[in-house]
Amino acid sequence: MSRFQATLLLLLAPFTRQSAFGDDPSIAQLQQWVAGHNVAAIRALGRPVLQKLVRLYETSKEDGFKARVAQTLYELSWQSPQAKLALMKDVHTLNQDLRLQVQWALGRVSSDQDVVDTLLANMRSDPNPLFRDKAACALAYDQIHLNERQKVRLFGALIEALRDDKYDVRHIALMALQIHTGQTKGFDPGASWADREQKVRVWQNWLAQYKAGL
Repeated sequence: MSRFQATLLLLLAPFTRQSAFGDDPSIAQLQQWVAGHNVAAIRALGRPVLQKLVRLYETSKEDGFKARVAQTLYELSWQSPQAKLALMKDVHTLNQDLRLQVQWALGRVSSDQDVVDTLLANMRSDPNPLFRDKAACALAYDQIHLNERQKVRLFGALIEALRDDKYDVRHIALMALQIHTGQTKGFDPGASWADREQKVRVWQNWLAQYKAGL
C-alpha cells in the first residue's frame, strides 16, 4: 500500500458508519440530529426514518451513540418490529446508560409478549438493583401499545412478583401496579408472609373481576 493510499484510508475512517448506507447524504444529518437530541427534526421525516435509525443503531460501535438512538426511538414512540429486534440484543448489556435507554424504549416500539417477559425477568432477577428498578419503571410507564388483554397478563405477572423473596422486587412491583391502577390493596412489601399472601389474594380477585369486565 502506498503512503497516499494509507493517508486516504485515514481520512475516510470517520465516515465508516455512513458507508453502510451507501452514498445517502441524509445520514450525516440524521447522525447530527440524534447526537444533538433534535427529535422534532427527526419526527418531521415521518415513519420511514425508523429504518435508518435502526441501521444507525446496528452499525454503531459506540454504546453512547446507541443509547442516543434508543432515546430517540423512545421519544418517537412509533411501533417498529425492526427497532424491537435491534434493542433486544442489548437488553442485558452491562453498559448502564445503554441498558436503561433500551429498557425504556422497548415498550415504546413494541407490544410483543417477549418484551414484557424480558422486562419482568430483569425486574425480578437482574443482579443489579438499578436495572431491576428501571425495568419496573419501564413496565409501569412505557408499555404504551398494550391492549387490554395484554395489560391483564402484565398485571398478573406484577401481582405474582409481590410474592418475590426480595423486598425490593416486591416494592417495585407494587409501585408498578399502583401506577397502572391507582391502588395498593393495602399490600405492604415489608409485612409478614401471611399478611402479604392475604393481600396477594385480594389483588388476584381484583384481577379476575377486571378481566371479566373486558
